[in-house]
Amino acid sequence: MDAGTRQFPLVDMHCHLDRMTNARDVARGAAKRNIAIFCTTVTPHDAELARNALSEMPNVCVGVGLHPWWLSDGRCGTADIERVSQLAATSPYIGEVGLDFGKRGAVTQAIQLEAFGRIARAMAEHPLRRRAASIHAIRSASAVLDILEETGVAGPGAPAGTCCIFHWFSGTSDELARARKLGCCFSVSEHMLKSKRGREYARQLPLDRLLLETDAPPGLDAPYSAEALEASLTRALAGIAELRGINAAELGPLIARNSLALLELTGWA
Repeated sequence: MDAGTRQFPLVDMHCHLDRMTNARDVARGAAKRNIAIFCTTVTPHDAELARNALSEMPNVCVGVGLHPWWLSDGRCGTADIERVSQLAATSPYIGEVGLDFGKRGAVTQAIQLEAFGRIARAMAEHPLRRRAASIHAIRSASAVLDILEETGVAGPGAPAGTCCIFHWFSGTSDELARARKLGCCFSVSEHMLKSKRGREYARQLPLDRLLLETDAPPGLDAPYSAEALEASLTRALAGIAELRGINAAELGPLIARNSLALLELTGWA
């Protein structure tokens, strides 16, 4: 199924578009293929650059991000935490943010917790009519959920228009159940479907919480293509449809509606 035969849009809910050296060409190519993109950035500086570079692309929403890896290796610090908190207070799109307590981030948990806590508080204290946040959580889903719940960003008292999205969820089944209870959504890539756990989660997630992503490109600061985005999203959709015993042509429009509503792009496609 490609853009020529597909009767519904695709939405990439986690893509590092700005770190593709040909980002504008990819965005234009994606628009021609009826693909919308949630551009997740890794630093607040990148977010500001991407907003300027991609502002004329109607199919692209740029998130304000501070990736935990950039905190862990020292590329970002306290000034970046302050800036991302300021930007998060007014942005309808947040990402990529979160925690990583795996090998790359285990020794920097304190600064990661400070950063993610401040971002979550900024979102809670400055609610918007609509806000989508794409969250990284490696070996840290419980800590992420604690912060979301404690700050009021997720759960019964959360702002009505705010949706917290776990990108490539890899936590435990208990953590998944807790995230579902708190109203979180989940973006699934073809890579997530390569693991037994990922396939099982994709099979059981509620349809109204299910989204697609690519997490492209595989290497930052290199060229990419809209064709590759479409192929990856199509493979993910087909894989999920097979797991759930649903025709991809029926599942695709449901996932697209979920995504376009979160990004407020319902009039675009």
